[in-house]
Amino acid sequence: MADLTTRVSDRLEPVFARLRRTASDPVKSTRTAVVIGRLLGAAFTICFLTGVFSHILQDYPYWITAPRPVSIYRITQGAHVISGIASIPLLLAKLWTVFPRLFEWPPFRSVAGILERLSIAVLITASLVEVAIGLLNIFQVYVFPFPFRQTHFALGWVVFGSLAIHIAVKLPLIARYWRSGPRDRPQAGTVISRRGFVGVVGVSVGAVTLTTAGQTIDALKPFDVLAPRKQNIGPQGLPVNKTAMQAGVIAQAKSPAWELEVVVDGVSHHLDLDALRALPQTTADLPIACVEGWSQSAQWRGVRMRDLLEAVGAPAASDLRVRSLQRSGVTSRMEMPAAYSADPLTLVALELNGDVLDIDHGYPARIIAPGRPGALQTKWLATIEVVR
Repeated sequence: MADLTTRVSDRLEPVFARLRRTASDPVKSTRTAVVIGRLLGAAFTICFLTGVFSHILQDYPYWITAPRPVSIYRITQGAHVISGIASIPLLLAKLWTVFPRLFEWPPFRSVAGILERLSIAVLITASLVEVAIGLLNIFQVYVFPFPFRQTHFALGWVVFGSLAIHIAVKLPLIARYWRSGPRDRPQAGTVISRRGFVGVVGVSVGAVTLTTAGQTIDALKPFDVLAPRKQNIGPQGLPVNKTAMQAGVIAQAKSPAWELEVVVDGVSHHLDLDALRALPQTTADLPIACVEGWSQSAQWRGVRMRDLLEAVGAPAASDLRVRSLQRSGVTSRMEMPAAYSADPLTLVALELNGDVLDIDHGYPARIIAPGRPGALQTKWLATIEVVR
């Protein structure tokens, strides 16, 4: 066994030696790693905190009050996706800067060294998987054999935890190289100077941000060339994630027999479109903000949820279970805490931007509420059940 280990070591050492020699390039210095690392750490922190907030909202916390401002989820989820996309060139640059050190031989010299290597392996692997599946989710491409939301959330904790460990271990070096000193002045590298390399990374981050953030930030709409959805493009000038055809609801939604069923204490109340339109109508300017990062404000008109509940004898502040005509999928049902149902801006919307709802936006009726993820703004309403 010892002979085998020696032979393997002898064969690998020349390979690792060639890789380590690339570390002599001044660009691959500790100072460069710290400069890129602090930007990557900031991006990961923003992404993690906004991701946790998104999951809190999606998991129906009954203790939460309806968050304000009404655009809060538009801001936080936009920041989540923007920082996640920005972290991709930063992560690749960080790996390029430090990868020769990953092939030091022997790979560890102590128990502490083993733990450090393991934490780095976890951090690198989890980070690459996390940003990859996050990017695929933006384009709604699910080629992986596991649930995205739960996996993405779990990996977020793994990445942030291993990042905290890595920072703690490297804190002396980080403190030493946080600011440039005389020995850290820009030097010419094999291909590019250190300052030039950091500049290229900065331009790359700016480019991917500029060409994708327009799906959330109004001022950047003209530059939104890479994001899968663009503001003001779609039925009634609003993007959609899933069409009525994809949801399989066209026949039911357009049926003259459609009625909204509201269940209170086991008693069903049925309201057709004429009955809903006969109730007091309210107009509200609210954003639709989806977990993929796109968002847009629009004008909605319909019945306040609290008015609808009171019309059928239920308290305005009621916990609700809402179902769509869509038979399956995460958007086919949702739960609404009483704080939202009682909110005067929560509507059973019948109109969008001055016209009857397009079928792809939820005709004949849909939910729109302030500060909630788009996945919880149920389209093609079928049933609202009061669960107290």
